Amino acid sequence: MIKFAPIFLALLYGLVMYRFSVWRTKKTLDAQSTELADPVLKDLSDRMAAALELERIRVNIYEIEPVNGLAAPDGRIFLTRGFYRKYKAGEVTAEELSSVIAHELGHVALGHSRRRMIDFSGQNALRTALAMVLSRFIPFVGAFVANLLMSLFAARLSRRDEYEADAYASALLVKSGIGTDPQKSLFKKLETLTGANGASTPVWLMSHPKTAERIAAIEANEEKWLRSGQDA
Repeated sequence: MIKFAPIFLALLYGLVMYRFSVWRTKKTLDAQSTELADPVLKDLSDRMAAALELERIRVNIYEIEPVNGLAAPDGRIFLTRGFYRKYKAGEVTAEELSSVIAHELGHVALGHSRRRMIDFSGQNALRTALAMVLSRFIPFVGAFVANLLMSLFAARLSRRDEYEADAYASALLVKSGIGTDPQKSLFKKLETLTGANGASTPVWLMSHPKTAERIAAIEANEEKWLRSGQDA
């Protein structure tokens, strides 16, 4: 029993970190966000709400500068102030920003937001346990190997979630009459908007799929839906 104690403690650590992460995230978002009040974006979000048979979709502005969208574990949708500034400056259209809202709604609807928090905590626990085990057999580099393995695993899960949220967003944008063109055009802008350089990162370490692959997946879904409609 004693030999399993480190693993048990690592799992307990993961549970504690999960609860703490949920609490900290909610507290931070509550303190640094306000409801979005933009008539153009509200009109687009209302169209998506109608397509989903919802009364409304509440979108919040998270007061940080990095360009991003966020789906919180409690189901709330956030756009960062930095992203909203890009929209007000004309670098991003209202339809493109609505595609971000649709994408984050996908994360909520598909359960990604809550599961990611659980996965993050669980991966930290597994990383700790794995590092303990590997360090017994390969001293000095055991922790490095554990970190690498868990990073690869986490990146793969994240890419899968992004594809699923993209597909959800595409379907919602089509159903609400906005279409997928803004979704695809925004992807082409994202690296410039965020300052990221995905070309220099190996795909197996990326948390998001490459732009060309995301656009290709959207177009493949559109072709599939078109064929399904013709067959019907």
